[in-house]
Amino acid sequence: MSDPRFDRRLYTVTGAARYVGMPPSTLETWARGYERRPQGRPTVRQGPVITSLGTADGDRRAIPFIGLVEAAVVQAFRQTGLPLQRIRRALEVLVNQGELEHVLASTKLFSDGANVLYDYAASENDLQLRLLTVVSSGQRVFHEVIQQYLTRITFGDDWATELILPVTERPLLRVVADVAGGDPVFMHGGAPLSAVHSRIAGGEPMESVAADYEVPIDDIAESLHAIWPAARAA
Repeated sequence: MSDPRFDRRLYTVTGAARYVGMPPSTLETWARGYERRPQGRPTVRQGPVITSLGTADGDRRAIPFIGLVEAAVVQAFRQTGLPLQRIRRALEVLVNQGELEHVLASTKLFSDGANVLYDYAASENDLQLRLLTVVSSGQRVFHEVIQQYLTRITFGDDWATELILPVTERPLLRVVADVAGGDPVFMHGGAPLSAVHSRIAGGEPMESVAADYEVPIDDIAESLHAIWPAARAA
């Protein structure tokens, strides 16, 4: 059965990167993998970690909703400050667990992910990967930084159904695959982000746009600054 979360191209790599707070060039490597040929050393190849459907017919959108959620999880791991190669290894361990596809956007990440990563780090004596998990109330859970990101994901079945964008400090924008064509919408007022941004970028006063859409002006200002930091914000 077709599921818009998985099979609908919604975001360009640049757009998805803005929504999770990651440089587009960095997200490109997570979405499509890379190959590097350092002089005098073997070629290094890494496959993709998040879901990308590729572009089609001149449409630069390649990332479905489920890929955006996976990108948010990748960004959570990046925020721990561990070297990227160790983060990639941790994510690969999680992706390869069990038989469930898209595990980075699944309930399995919550239920089993910390245990899987903890056990792997212990078996490999990998002290860096051990830093990604902690023991709380007798249970293995993810590092607090990762956990804060994961609380912004909502599940309706085995996989994510809603994401509150992590790029803003406050929870301001939500994304649902089949709402507003996947466009982020403001949690207060319900206006699509693209419509608000387009009007303000076109020169309309933020106060007028906020009043028309009944979105708090502080919510608009914080969102635009976080996603388009160089854009006109007033």
